[in-house]
Amino acid sequence: MTTGASTPPYSTRPRRSRLRTFLPLGIAAWLVLEIWLLTVVAGWAGGFTVFLLLLAGLVLGTVVIKRAGRRAFQNLNESLQRGGAPSSGGGNGLMMLGGLLLMLPGLISDGVGLLLLIPPVQKALSRYAERTVDRRLRRAAPGSLGGAFQQARMHRPDGKVVQGEVVRDEPGETPQEPRPPLTR
Repeated sequence: MTTGASTPPYSTRPRRSRLRTFLPLGIAAWLVLEIWLLTVVAGWAGGFTVFLLLLAGLVLGTVVIKRAGRRAFQNLNESLQRGGAPSSGGGNGLMMLGGLLLMLPGLISDGVGLLLLIPPVQKALSRYAERTVDRRLRRAAPGSLGGAFQQARMHRPDGKVVQGEVVRDEPGETPQEPRPPLTR
């Protein structure tokens, strides 16, 4: 079936990103390492001890996620009642990630989850993530997804969002009729 559109003279597959290449390999290696470590600890301390460790991780992770979610909801409520924009998460996202890692069965994920519950680690990771995202948004080409995020971050000094429409006037075109103002 032809649509009348011309086909490119050569077909090139887009390059696969490094993340799409190595992420499945990293997850598989992590799972194998978790299983191996569980069997080693079970051989050393006993299967019931490993079961109790995994159960304790599940319970602790549930408590952490519930507490971080409640704190995030309270912060959101308070900022909305003050009439201001919601502030940054304050580490609640990293606490939730730590709780999720605690809930996953495995000793390595439990160790990383416990590490994410330490406030200095949370602050360092959030600063690193903020710098990385900011740097990537600055490097983004206009018209790309990163460019869209860059545009979405622009706002008036008073914090209000101005809705509008982009109208391009091409040379030689004359508008047929004036456009009405965009108000709601």
